Amino acid sequence: MLDTEPRLRKSDFPSLKRGRLDTLQVNLGYLCNLSCTHCHVNAGPKRTELMSADTVEQLLQFIDVQGIERLDLTGGAPEMNPHFRYLVKAARQRGLEVVDRCNLTILLEPGFESLADFLAEQQVSISASLPCYEEQNVNEQRGKGVYQQSITALQALNALGYGDSLPLDLVYNPNGAFLPPPQPSLEADYKSQLRDKYGIVFNRLLTITNMPISRFGGMLLSKGGFEEYMALLKSSYSADNLSDVMCRSLISVDWQGYVYDCDFNQMLNWPLLPGHDSGSGAVIGRDRTHLTDLLTQTMQGQSIVTGEHCYGCTAGQGSSCGGALS
Repeated sequence: MLDTEPRLRKSDFPSLKRGRLDTLQVNLGYLCNLSCTHCHVNAGPKRTELMSADTVEQLLQFIDVQGIERLDLTGGAPEMNPHFRYLVKAARQRGLEVVDRCNLTILLEPGFESLADFLAEQQVSISASLPCYEEQNVNEQRGKGVYQQSITALQALNALGYGDSLPLDLVYNPNGAFLPPPQPSLEADYKSQLRDKYGIVFNRLLTITNMPISRFGGMLLSKGGFEEYMALLKSSYSADNLSDVMCRSLISVDWQGYVYDCDFNQMLNWPLLPGHDSGSGAVIGRDRTHLTDLLTQTMQGQSIVTGEHCYGCTAGQGSSCGGALS
């Protein structure tokens, strides 16, 4: 796969510093039952990287020391980690909001039949990937049959109270090198289409811009569209989004416990570097920072490693794991 990382290092993106840290986003491993074209993690059924029980305990120690309020679990399919349920229970017992970034189809896989009931019992918030309400677009992006499986899973979640008493958000990613449409209008379309066709309800639609890294970035390079896409991101830059980018209140942890300013920097292998001057990814090559190195550190005010891909979070209406910023 072609690598965009060297092209992202030198950047004129504005300097950023972290505000109050309230969210820990944790990648529990790259194992997944799907191989989606937009996946910036390169997850798939053949990946073997999974977070260990020891690292899970280190996560919980960090949560206790740093006063984390929200645990955002991602992957791969985070539910395929054998310690997923233990971590969810431990976090909920501590009063944290737990978000499961679910691909929906995992709920139908053999061995995971009780997963939806578990998530409901633990009152886990679900952010479910459904990159379009049209069947053809979803199957092109995620694989044959994925759309119908996703519909079945959403109906099962609705039956458990998701979309009503339990939070259920859907996640949209563009099926190509363009920005998401306005989130409110697209959400209205999603709600009417899914309700009228399948009786499905959900709370919010989160629109997320495709990042020019990993699998999607490699596709751009192979088709000669990388420079054009970067030009789109930069020409659509909005300074109003800087105050709300997710890295200002979040840090990302990989399956080994190493820490990054965001999930995208994790995929570029640009580690969080306490004490460095805010700026571009040219500082890569320094030793990685582990979760256990930060137990006694104040995260607020630390500089954030940035690069050209950061324009993806600030383009147009903005983009974060919580959807549009403006």
